[in-house]
Amino acid sequence: MNPRARWWAFIVLFGLAGALLAEPPEGHWPIPEPGHVFTFPADNGSHPRFRIEWWYVTGHLFTAAKRRFGFQATFFRAAGPHLAAANPDFGRDQVFLAHMAVTDVADARFFETERLNREGWDAGAAVGTLDVRNGEWSLRQSAPDGKLLELKGGVRAEASFELSLVPTKPIVAFGENGVSRKGSDPSAASYYLTYPRLAAKGTLVIGSERFPVTGEAWMDHEISSSQLAPDLVGWDWTCIQFGQTGRELMLYRLRRADGSQDPESRLQWVTPGGGVVSEPFSWEVLSRWKDPADGVEYPARVRLRTVDCENGHPVSLEIVPVIPNQALANRIAGGSYWEGACDVIGAEGQNVGLAYLELTGYAKALKF
Repeated sequence: MNPRARWWAFIVLFGLAGALLAEPPEGHWPIPEPGHVFTFPADNGSHPRFRIEWWYVTGHLFTAAKRRFGFQATFFRAAGPHLAAANPDFGRDQVFLAHMAVTDVADARFFETERLNREGWDAGAAVGTLDVRNGEWSLRQSAPDGKLLELKGGVRAEASFELSLVPTKPIVAFGENGVSRKGSDPSAASYYLTYPRLAAKGTLVIGSERFPVTGEAWMDHEISSSQLAPDLVGWDWTCIQFGQTGRELMLYRLRRADGSQDPESRLQWVTPGGGVVSEPFSWEVLSRWKDPADGVEYPARVRLRTVDCENGHPVSLEIVPVIPNQALANRIAGGSYWEGACDVIGAEGQNVGLAYLELTGYAKALKF
């Protein structure tokens, strides 16, 4: 077995979790600290002192004829297990996993794939600027001031996209005093940075069809050394962009094994001016969908109740997937999850926004 084949065999056997068992630098992994001051756009880049990091872009795209698509592009960086001595072609400290997905609403088709590479000529993330890549997929800051991002992704020969992303609102930090808690364990926390609204423009290709598209996207960037407390099994997460109001909403619901909600779960509004406001919420599963591929059952329609951060009035929203099957197999790291484009329906039955919904830990408990 050649060295590259041995590397892949190791990763498939132990999954990404095994890669996270690397020795920490200087004897410990740093924990996000309250009040940390970021410098942008430099801090859109990589932070390799921390054990885990990801850049997560989801969005809704439309043709001139209003044909609709959803997309997901996720780039993960994790501290590697020092498999071999460093050489000019490969590093020994980082591994890079990426997930790509495209939802074709009109034809009810969902395309997804993943890729894992060792740090080196085929994968990496720059420090001090946003430049992360995995094979031919990439997310780059193409203007020095961070006002233009370029994304390239795809799903084998079935779909591909090249998009320019322009922030129409400033980056925000979720959490309390700059730290997003992910359970009772103080070390289970992240710096959670988000562009809540990006104007998207570019090209989407499905099969032999080529579509000029425009739309809106959302980008998360999380930096952590322990992303989930040990007593938790997963999370339900959503981002909502509301029509013409200039507001957005982010929610993550941390789940215990019995399905109950951890107190560190959060709902936070983003105001038109870029402020972040926390409000209480309730989460009610209205129906469920079972993945025919592996039998895993996920919430389908969900009712979210909260409070309007501007006027204190109650808000009731239904999050409705545009198609049922938007599950990613996640073969490399183990444990499928559901991530897909959704409509947001208001109390009077009207469409009030667009959302992405992520449901993890239903196939198996996550360990971060």
